[in-house]
Amino acid sequence: MRGLAARLGGRFLDIADVVGELALFTAAVARAGVRLRGDGRETWRTLHAVGVRSLPIIVVTAWFAGAIAVLQVGEYVVKYRAYEVMGWGFGYSVFREVGPLLVGLMFSGRVGAHNTAELGTMTVTEQVDALRVLAIDPIEYLVMPRLVAMTVMMTLLNVVGDVFALIGGMVTADVLIGVDPYVFWNSFIEYVKLEDFLNGLAKAFSFGVAVGLVSCGFGLSVRGGAPGVGRAVNACVVASAVGIFVLDYFITHLLR
Repeated sequence: MRGLAARLGGRFLDIADVVGELALFTAAVARAGVRLRGDGRETWRTLHAVGVRSLPIIVVTAWFAGAIAVLQVGEYVVKYRAYEVMGWGFGYSVFREVGPLLVGLMFSGRVGAHNTAELGTMTVTEQVDALRVLAIDPIEYLVMPRLVAMTVMMTLLNVVGDVFALIGGMVTADVLIGVDPYVFWNSFIEYVKLEDFLNGLAKAFSFGVAVGLVSCGFGLSVRGGAPGVGRAVNACVVASAVGIFVLDYFITHLLR
């Protein structure tokens, strides 16, 4: 029992240490944000790397996610002849949950992990220390451009993901279930509200901020050379996923 308690206590202290480091890092980023200082060229480069290069995988994933969602509910739509509510139910779930969560998890796995690996490598090779020697703040030069790019592109990619999920769902409903696209679209337009779309945008925005803070925080706190970079990337993916689901719960509760 004593050994179990010691392991649980050690795990709790490790989690508290990580949470404390992220809280201090978030405060430092907030101070830099208040000063509105950052590198414009690095921001544009990161916007392209984060958004444009993520577009193909988001489009493909969203399309098939929409198709799968239709296949899951198609049996019941046919059974109860509820064709007129197909577009509403699908659009509501995509805008509020499926779109933001799916894009957020894909974003954290691709962009967040890459960002942690990049910053972690710069940390262990002392490039970050070199910036400090040159009186360049790593938060302003490295973190702020990445945080802005991730937040903006996560929100925009969520919109793109919503569109292609709806197209994939509409095509699948027409081909495999026999729901006319006009019926699907009319149900979607009539019952899905603007607030459903804005709810998803709010979630995407917060997910982008969370992934940016977590990935940059873990990247700049790497210790232990190359193995440390690997551990940081793994921790970033896990922490980002947990953060996304926690934020999703609270935002859903606040905006229901």
